[in-house]
Amino acid sequence: MDRNEVRRAWDSVSETYAERRDPTGSDAALLDDLLERLAEAPTVLDVGCGDGARTLANLPSNSVGLDFSRAGLNLAAETVPESRLVQGDVTALPIATDSVDAITAYHAVFHVPRDQHPAVYREFARVLRPGGTVLMTLPSGQFETVRRGWMGGSMFFSAPGRRATLDQLADAGFTETETVTATDPLGSDSEFVFATLGGD
Repeated sequence: MDRNEVRRAWDSVSETYAERRDPTGSDAALLDDLLERLAEAPTVLDVGCGDGARTLANLPSNSVGLDFSRAGLNLAAETVPESRLVQGDVTALPIATDSVDAITAYHAVFHVPRDQHPAVYREFARVLRPGGTVLMTLPSGQFETVRRGWMGGSMFFSAPGRRATLDQLADAGFTETETVTATDPLGSDSEFVFATLGGD
């Protein structure tokens, strides 16, 4: 699927995805761990925010929600009306350099072709302030597929594998990583990584 197809796919399933996701769970609790690592009143960018109920709603009120899907952002505007919302592509974030303290990317990067993942992590490093942290889902294996019937539609999934993802984060300048397993929005377990951007 090309980018426009992926965007249309998300537009078509956004409401169903929002209805089926449990807004609580141990991966939502990881946000508290993230905020404990940050200074007071941090600016957090939530990549792939979708309807906003699971991550954006649990972040500080000045956080920024970014999504590829306009339908997802429309839902987020209702769920988290105080947040700033931006439509954009994670491979070229419409966010200023050195402007955020942390990034959350739950179940987001693996909807981008895996050969573009290094560009995603370079963008994360660009917009983060030195010492900033990414909290993101870590893929368990290598895959590139379109899943027909997913949430009543079709969705693209792509990842280079767990080890390759950690290596790509390191190549982008993330010098410290810590992994943890938590329950994801649809009820299964996923591994997450806290990755800290090295200073100057």
